[in-house]
Amino acid sequence: MSKMVEIRWHGRGGQGAKTASLLLADAAFMTGKFVQGFPEYGPERMGAPISAFNRISDERSPLHSNIYEPDYVVVVDATLLSAVDVVSGLKKDGAIIINSEKTPEEFRPLLEGYAGRIYTIDASQIAEEELKNRNLSNTSMLGAVVKVSGVIPEANLIKDMEDSMKHKFADKPHVIDSNMKALQRGMKEVKG
Repeated sequence: MSKMVEIRWHGRGGQGAKTASLLLADAAFMTGKFVQGFPEYGPERMGAPISAFNRISDERSPLHSNIYEPDYVVVVDATLLSAVDVVSGLKKDGAIIINSEKTPEEFRPLLEGYAGRIYTIDASQIAEEELKNRNLSNTSMLGAVVKVSGVIPEANLIKDMEDSMKHKFADKPHVIDSNMKALQRGMKEVKG
């Protein structure tokens, strides 16, 4: 089987981790990949911890389960670091991407001995500046994931997202522009 990339997202209900994982699956599908994008909920309420998952491969995957040994972990809400073992099973040659204004080095002591790559992006600040809402950092986090993982070409993500938003928000062009800016800033501003 060709290399499969597995991504696990950690966020809170209402922050868009599930939506971002589904958008990544759609964009990867449009490049000809086989994809899975799905959430796992705990108590179904706003603010409760949730996980979402992506499998992306050149061949169909026989696996249909949660992801326990991801290549990449995405943390949409850094407060989850003290509540959830986000690095559980994370491969040594993988990476973690955390939504925070802090540097990657500041997180190393908090990640229970994880020795792999750490990236940060202040996606909440980008969301505040571009979308006027700190809780909608998923678009810039999506950009950071594609930049760090290289799972699909950045240009493909940009085109697919723009096409999707033009269809979904045809009557709200300001939503399209602000989300595209947030996506592209996510690609440019991720640090690690």
